[in-house]
Amino acid sequence: MLVDLNKFKGGCSCLREHEISVKGIFIEDGALERLPELLKDFKKPAVICDENTYSAAGKRACALLGGCLAVVLSPENLHADEKAVAKAAGMLTDDVDILVAAGSGTIHDTTRYIAAERRISFVSVPTAASVDGFVSTVAAMTWHGFKKTLPAVAPEYVLADSGIFSKAPMRLTAAGVCDLLGKYTALADWKISAVVTGEYICERVCSLEEKALEEVSKCSASLAAGDKAAYEKLMYALILSGLAMQMVGNSRPASGAEHHLSHLWEMAVINPPLDAYHGEKVSVGLFACLEFYGKINRAIKDHKIEIKPYGGLDKDFIRGCFGNGSLYDDIIKENTPDPLEKISPDDLSGKLEEIGKILDALPEVSELQGIVKSVSGVFLPEHIGLCGDTMEKSIKAAPYVRNRLTLMRISKMIKF
Repeated sequence: MLVDLNKFKGGCSCLREHEISVKGIFIEDGALERLPELLKDFKKPAVICDENTYSAAGKRACALLGGCLAVVLSPENLHADEKAVAKAAGMLTDDVDILVAAGSGTIHDTTRYIAAERRISFVSVPTAASVDGFVSTVAAMTWHGFKKTLPAVAPEYVLADSGIFSKAPMRLTAAGVCDLLGKYTALADWKISAVVTGEYICERVCSLEEKALEEVSKCSASLAAGDKAAYEKLMYALILSGLAMQMVGNSRPASGAEHHLSHLWEMAVINPPLDAYHGEKVSVGLFACLEFYGKINRAIKDHKIEIKPYGGLDKDFIRGCFGNGSLYDDIIKENTPDPLEKISPDDLSGKLEEIGKILDALPEVSELQGIVKSVSGVFLPEHIGLCGDTMEKSIKAAPYVRNRLTLMRISKMIKF
């Protein structure tokens, strides 16, 4: 399948011109074999992978490129952070003119960051349908302990070979399904912010994400059976989500409070380090959001909700969570200006009915649990090693991880 990128470009009813930087996306059995033709004008390619993804795709990619340089990282404790960047970049020669990312989320974020630093291009070769960030223009990195979204580059091409990614461990595939399901609350947060503050929103992009969610709902039951067509539908849905982010120029369509919870846990400031994939943490964050947002919605319906004036950043709480060092400074800087300062209690009170309608459109928890269970995914805090009493503190702390308005952030002005 060659994805028609023209459908995502150009003028829009949101009054913006949407741009797509990726040149071609191929989702098909044997897509990797296109690599030599696409890279024929480059003199010194290099493949970045880990030991597992080298076996899955990196070795073949190197062979197709005439035995090019392979940067093979150890998968043990491998994360998208400054250590991985330093290790991979240190193994590259100065004359490398294009990179190939053969792997999933961590390899892609590491590669796209290095590509941006070197001002060169890269090609995406997903080895698992595990995340939606393959065509992202930013790198989600844990930088010196702080989860950041850093400037990077999107791939020139995506070669999603279903003969490769359909053979990935089911746990990785389930993580991809869960990463997509997180878009339900991400979109709700975006719509609520648009209602409350007038933040820019694009209905076309929202529709793209909703189509991605429809696709994953259709194919989830067939994934466990190893249906290659179902895997291609899942990969297409993940890439659609990534294209939605390219169209907007940031991760707003795909990342809300559920991702902020995931980012908080990845920082390991209120919990020990977790042995869980990004999509698994997003899944737990999603269901925590659905429960919390459900309580707010019921309070709106029952007229048992009170809007209170905003008292500013709770710096004592932030210091208690993130410490009193550079991480605290990073959090304060991230939250300046504070997105809640421009919201008046009266304005928020007048928007509660609209907020309730947006929350009404969220799917039932049982429906989403059914999808997650169909791929043997996780959704409870204990599934990823979180203690039950961590969640209350997480909901209070997570909004500070990003300067992005969500209903979880708005809840600091709500008593219910």
